[in-house]
Amino acid sequence: MDAALIPEGAKRCSFPKFMLGIAIVGAVLLWGVYAMLLCWFKGLNQTNMNDYYGFALWIWADLAVIAVGGGAFFTGLLKYIFKIDELKNIINFAVIIGFICYSSALLILAIDIGQPLRGWFIFWHANVHSMLTEVAFCLSCYFAVLTIEFIPNILENRQLNKVPFFHHLAHNMHGVMAIFAATGAFLSFFHQGSLGGVAGVMYGRPFAFREGLLIWPWSFFLFTWSAAAFGPCFTLLVTRITEGVTGKKLVKDNVVHLLAKISGWMIFTYMIAKIIDTWYWAYYTAPGLGFELSHFYTSNGFYGYWILVAEVIVCGVIPGLLLINKSTRENPTFRLVAIVLAVIGVCLNRWVMVLQIMAVPVMPFDTWALYIPSWQEVATTILPVAYGIILIAVAYRYLPVFPQELELNRRSEVRES
Repeated sequence: MDAALIPEGAKRCSFPKFMLGIAIVGAVLLWGVYAMLLCWFKGLNQTNMNDYYGFALWIWADLAVIAVGGGAFFTGLLKYIFKIDELKNIINFAVIIGFICYSSALLILAIDIGQPLRGWFIFWHANVHSMLTEVAFCLSCYFAVLTIEFIPNILENRQLNKVPFFHHLAHNMHGVMAIFAATGAFLSFFHQGSLGGVAGVMYGRPFAFREGLLIWPWSFFLFTWSAAAFGPCFTLLVTRITEGVTGKKLVKDNVVHLLAKISGWMIFTYMIAKIIDTWYWAYYTAPGLGFELSHFYTSNGFYGYWILVAEVIVCGVIPGLLLINKSTRENPTFRLVAIVLAVIGVCLNRWVMVLQIMAVPVMPFDTWALYIPSWQEVATTILPVAYGIILIAVAYRYLPVFPQELELNRRSEVRES
């Protein structure tokens, strides 16, 4: 039925089977849309935000998708600026994942402001003293860059590419993509960093407060570093999931090994910086503000020391070591364990920097406050996941996302025929 739109030579499942999958995920998406509309029409009283928790669950999701979406800007930087040509075989998919992550982040912000009709206030009545203003500007600009980077892949659709104008436009856009890759890296450096900087300058929240360099707390640099380190792992994880769902090999091992190796060294060096930062904060910064390390962990089982060990050791140091070691990196099982742990690790870091910050008591009369999100928050947090699955399914079906797909699967398809 839609065979004319599918990339030439590629095999896809039948159209009814494809639509059945879309309908199932679409039902989840509609659930999220319903919750979103409740928040817009009835207000943020649909959430469980209170005086302790000014950030809903979706703000954690917002920071998490921005972090894992960092694979797009970092892979683009490696491919177009540092000229690592092997990554041309995965850059299309990295851009699509980045596009999904950043459009999801903007959608979450639109829900969070409660009054989407006033979203333009961020730009017209900008609070120039707020790091979040810079985040909003850079996010919007980088999403525009990702859209530009995504357009050539769309224009390479089998039917669109037959139109001479679209064919030449896609070709010429590929030729100047290094400019957009550099612009994306510049914008990502600042918005990733500023998201960390927001936590680092919270003087009233000693769990998050960090010293730093000039106006930038150390958390500014750690957020940017972690996004570049862990983002490629998310790209590799989604690629592996896509291969599992489609039953096809989509990217050659040497490309996967190379990106995993780069990500592993980035994670390893980031974890050294993270451990030094945590040690300095625990022994100098927090005591200087009148707190001991035990104040932030031992009084509550949910936020006990285990969360620090899980973030730094289990989901930080271990995946870094697994990926920089050649034998474990090239072992599919160890590599998969490493990239899953790495993705959990960066999401856990954002969880800590959003929710644990506000859970820790800061006044003598305060107690630990646990946050239980409403179902509307859960639904709107799952909404971007459903949206991402649908967009990846549509892109994979109709666009030449993986340049090595035909070569890698030709032999098995001949055997089947």
